[in-house]
Amino acid sequence: MRGMDVTTEAEEPGPGGYAAARLRLLHEESRSGPPRRSALSGLTDDWLAGLFRAGGGRDGVPRGTALVAVGGYGRGELSPRSDLDLLLLHDGSADAGRVAALADRLWYPVWDLGIALDHSVRTPSEARGTAADDLKAHLGLLDARHIAGDAVLTTGLRAAVFADWRNQAPKRLPELRELCEERAERHGELGHLLEPDLKEARGGLRDLTALRAVAASWLADAPREGLADARRRLLDVRDALHLATGRATDRLALQEQDQVAAGLGLLDADALLRQVYEAARVVSYAGDVTWREVGRVLRARAVRPRLRAVLGGGRAAAERSPLAEGVVEQDREAVLARAARPERDPVLPLRAAAAAAQAGLPLSRHAVRRLAATARPLPAPWPAEAREQLVTLLGAGRPTVQVWEALEAEGFITRLLPDWERVRCRPQRNAVHTWTVDRHLVETAVRAAGLTRRVGRPDLLLVAALLHDIGKGWPGDHCVAGETIAKDAAARFGFDGADTAVLARLVRHHLLLVETATRRDLDDPATVRGVADAVGTAGTLELLHALTEADALATGPAAWSAWRGALVADLVKRVDAVLSGDGPDGTPADGAAPSTAPSTAPSAEPSAEQERLAVEAHRTGGPVLALRPADDEALGVELVVAVPERPGVLPAVAGVLALHRLAVRTAELREVALPSGIDTSVLLLSWRVAAEYGSLPQASRLRADLVRALEGSLDIESRLAERDAAYPRRRGTVAPPPRVTVAPAASRLATVIEVRAQDAPGLLHRIGRALEDAGVRVRSAHVSTLGANAVDAFYVTGLDGLPLAGEGAAGVARGVEGVLRGT
Repeated sequence: MRGMDVTTEAEEPGPGGYAAARLRLLHEESRSGPPRRSALSGLTDDWLAGLFRAGGGRDGVPRGTALVAVGGYGRGELSPRSDLDLLLLHDGSADAGRVAALADRLWYPVWDLGIALDHSVRTPSEARGTAADDLKAHLGLLDARHIAGDAVLTTGLRAAVFADWRNQAPKRLPELRELCEERAERHGELGHLLEPDLKEARGGLRDLTALRAVAASWLADAPREGLADARRRLLDVRDALHLATGRATDRLALQEQDQVAAGLGLLDADALLRQVYEAARVVSYAGDVTWREVGRVLRARAVRPRLRAVLGGGRAAAERSPLAEGVVEQDREAVLARAARPERDPVLPLRAAAAAAQAGLPLSRHAVRRLAATARPLPAPWPAEAREQLVTLLGAGRPTVQVWEALEAEGFITRLLPDWERVRCRPQRNAVHTWTVDRHLVETAVRAAGLTRRVGRPDLLLVAALLHDIGKGWPGDHCVAGETIAKDAAARFGFDGADTAVLARLVRHHLLLVETATRRDLDDPATVRGVADAVGTAGTLELLHALTEADALATGPAAWSAWRGALVADLVKRVDAVLSGDGPDGTPADGAAPSTAPSTAPSAEPSAEQERLAVEAHRTGGPVLALRPADDEALGVELVVAVPERPGVLPAVAGVLALHRLAVRTAELREVALPSGIDTSVLLLSWRVAAEYGSLPQASRLRADLVRALEGSLDIESRLAERDAAYPRRRGTVAPPPRVTVAPAASRLATVIEVRAQDAPGLLHRIGRALEDAGVRVRSAHVSTLGANAVDAFYVTGLDGLPLAGEGAAGVARGVEGVLRGT
């Protein structure tokens, strides 16, 4: 598109006509965005073409020469202060002096106008040679566009450059990806920065150019939805920035943002940044998807699977290996299983996301799009499995981020949490903050995942981390607004009233500890008492302490230090003393919320059915099993096992369940006294189990394997090791290390060993075996799985039936922890 009445004036060889026409075009209120950029490129083309025709002097333009636009100018993306990327192309037949004179008559008028110029004079072979040595030069030539002169020469160069690019793609694309990653490391993420570089930051204009280059290789293509609009938005912002500053800058500095926003007709600088962030995230996600596809194609080209199996001397890895019900791994991505039916399984999106994050895999774009198109919405309140999968996703650590971004790209997050829309892409105008509000919430969950061993309710910690700043999308105190939102969200997630109250309290007071510790006198009893009254219970205090640290670590490097951490820890110690009745006033806090610590109370009396099973186990001398559906079918079944008391029962039962791929949600072990006249006891194990994928095994198969395990003819460790070796190793989640402690004064009759660890197949078997090897008796056990975290308590005694002595108990705890750490 040309500049209408300004075109004729611009065709004059002198710079004056072009400068005046350019100035009028840039200040036309009726023309902006893509039409203005196209008109500016056309205007510049006309002017340069005039210079080219006049540049040959009396003898005319040398034959075999052409003027070519490359780079951004070649794409027709001229912003008001963009530089001009020009190539004077010649076939080598003309006199070198005449070609040099033509170049001078082209370059000097551009410099006279103060326009930045990137120029070169080359033959086609020289241009291709430069491209072969310089990746950036090759990228610029991919956008080559003819302006004036010998069009055949330009066409020939373009064809050769594209052919070279496609032939060299296996080498050049990894170089390009590395270049993009280095640039992102230097300039950060455009989708979160307060003063972003629109071109160089991750998700910016350079990445858009890289995606065009990938498409030109014919090896892979970027997702096209939203990319054109994202490009337009970023270029519009750069245009407005150039006009506001009068400079060729790509950095959107704070002091320029209000003026740029006004130039674009936006409400304020926050609206401007949100628009930039939204565009950048579209580009970043498209880049992630595209580079994964490039990697897949290049791996497939490099070594075919069958050839790899032959050369390696073993069988090829399974093409699709299961991750969870309806979810498999394929080509280093989590994808939907062939039998998956999202339209019948509303929990599948969260299950797929959790499985992907726990395995350290991206969730494939095809899977996310299919889920978005077909999955039914979750009922309110959510089923228990959906809540568990959300907690598992949040607890995966760093892999959570890429999976969360994939869900957000398809609008899933606002479906799950409608209030998310108010914090999505919301800037935080505070130099301490590194991230936008929404990403800060996810980053806090990532940090909290590393602190889950410190708390008895990791599920509440992770959900509180996700929600703690959710009120920033509303006017007023975000803590107060967030408390209300947290109550609604927790109820929708399916938490009971007590847990909902704890979550609301954590959100309401998530700044309390750090503000009190750094601004108040901790030696004043009223200060400590006030915090105790606000927190309510020791369990909530434990959670709030971890949330405070996770929040600060996710904010930025300036928000947390050893000094702040020590002050907060001192305050927590004082408050805990008050809550336990050992504080300055000697009384516990009133109005306490329910404790979040795992229950260590004795189990209730056995039911009639449980007693029947115990009597049957005594009569037969072997294990007796009963299976019945759980209240929530998605959580599997209730399994009750009665076994005459003997060593090794817990590891044997747990090992058999692991062999049959049954995930343990909860478990209890206890001794059951039989009716009068029977002087032996029976161990009763009550489990809630669910198949990791596929159908549940038959009770007869479970009993047969359990009999073999108790007899010693079933080598559980070897079978588990063989199964693990049959599947390819995944990076998986880098979980915090297990923590095994002795609970002080938790029981008068036994020593309580508390285990907090990452849930995994065979975990309970390993714990049970470690306790057996330590020479202790497990009198009862209380096992719970919260997301991907196991929180277990084991009541143990010595062989004499008495609690363990202090050092003996500590030694058992150290031994179990060593087994779980693999040391």
